[in-house]
Order: sequence, then C-alpha cells, then structure tokens
Amino acid sequence: MDRRKVEEGIFRVLMVLATGLILSSLVMILLTVLVKGLPYLSLEMVTQTPRGGYYLGKGGGILNAIIGSLYLAGGATLLAILFSLPVALYLNVYSRPDARFVSVCRLAFDVLNGVPSIVFGAFGFTLMIYFGLRASLLGGIIAIALLILPMLIRAMDEVIRLVPRELMDASYALGATRWETALRVVTRQALPGILTAVLIAFGRGIGDAAAVIFTAGFTDAVPTSLLRPAATLPLAIFFQLGVPVPEVQGRAYASALILTLLILIISVAARRLSRRLTRHVVK
Repeated sequence: MDRRKVEEGIFRVLMVLATGLILSSLVMILLTVLVKGLPYLSLEMVTQTPRGGYYLGKGGGILNAIIGSLYLAGGATLLAILFSLPVALYLNVYSRPDARFVSVCRLAFDVLNGVPSIVFGAFGFTLMIYFGLRASLLGGIIAIALLILPMLIRAMDEVIRLVPRELMDASYALGATRWETALRVVTRQALPGILTAVLIAFGRGIGDAAAVIFTAGFTDAVPTSLLRPAATLPLAIFFQLGVPVPEVQGRAYASALILTLLILIISVAARRLSRRLTRHVVK
C-alpha cells in the first residue's frame, strides 16, 4: 500500500474528527444556553433595569447591562480603530516590508495579543489610580481598547498585506502621494477584511469580563456619563450565577443567550456589509 495514501487518509480522519469535535462543542454550548435560558427570557429582561430584590428572584431586567456592554464595546472599538488603522497603514505603506523595525513591531503586537485580559484590566486600573479616576465607563473603555488594540493591529496588518503591491505601484505612477494611496487604494481594497477584524475585536470586547471588573465597576442603573460606573453582560452573568437562587441562575443563562444573540446580529449585519464592499476589491 502506498505510504502517502495512508498518511493522507490518517490526516483526513484527524481533520474530520477535529472539525466534528469543534462543531459538537459549539452545538452543546448553544443548546445548554438555549435550554436553560429560554424559559427565563422575557420582554421584561431586555426592557427594564434591576429592581429591588432582583438578585433574590424578584422583578426587573438587565437593560443596564445590555446598554452598558454596547457602550463599552462600541466605545473601545472606535478608540482602538483610531490607533490601529494608522499603525497598520504605516507598517505596510510607509515602511519597507523587509525592515527590521516592522518585524519587531509585529512580534511585539503578537506578544501583547497573548497577554491575559486580566493584565490589561490591572494596567488600566493602575492608570485610573494615577489619574485619580474611579471605576467608570471611561475606565472600562480604555481597558478594553488596550485589550483589543494588538489584535486589531495584527488583523488589519495581515489584511492590508494581501493588497496587491501592483495597485500601490500604479497609484504612485499616477502621481498619488503615499497618504492618498493608503487612504483611497489600500484601505478601500482591504475594507472587507478590516470590517471582519473590527467585528472580531467588538466580539472580544463585549464578551470580556476580566478587563472590566476593576475598571468599569457595576451598577443597576443605565450609565449616563463616561465617569459613571457601567454594568456589562459578562459581569451580570457572573454575579447571577453566583447567587444561590434557581430563578436568578436561570436569568444568568438568559443573559448569556441575549449576549449570544447580540453577537449573532452584529455578525450577520457585518457579513452583509462586507459582501457589498467586496465587489470593489480587485482580485
């Protein structure tokens, strides 16, 4: 029997098993959240803030956590985009591809991307103490922005590297400056991939709890200022699961279901927008 065919068959079986394991794990997680959370999901949960005795099984909802999570993840993603896109364009347009500085920057961002989120939370908390800030929405936004910034830079960097070099050379030949080439050629060609990177960063931000437990705080009210504490869905789930009341624990699974639905809606919307923008990409 041909040795190469045997090896190919073995690795094909391993790939099928790995794919099946991942898909089955995902299905089990979704089914667990759906089965345990759906009975406790109600309109009251998404339209009301917690009332007195909510964590003892009484009335109210998690509107504060839903709005707080959207504020925090949205603000952090916007802040990270303001810094990550210029850095990614600098590494690919203004620097030589084989420059040692570029390699060192990419290595540094890869290392930062592997740092646990609790470390970014602790660093953000240190900054807050230094500037005299208390736990607030602003502190959470800064901590989450620091968390997703390395990932966003590397994702944008890899997407921009896929843009054909000939397009940039053609732009220079027509008299365009580096800034015009970066903005009107490179960014436009890489826009579908950039949107995907932003979506991944937003999902990481809205689902993280460790980075905001010290920086954003927690409150039963909807945040009305950047300097006020903000509740988040991951922390709401954590606190509800820690309460020894079956009703409250069921609401924790319902909160997890709401968080999953939010990410799903954003993913579908981003994919549709990405498909519309793909027709402008040169292949």
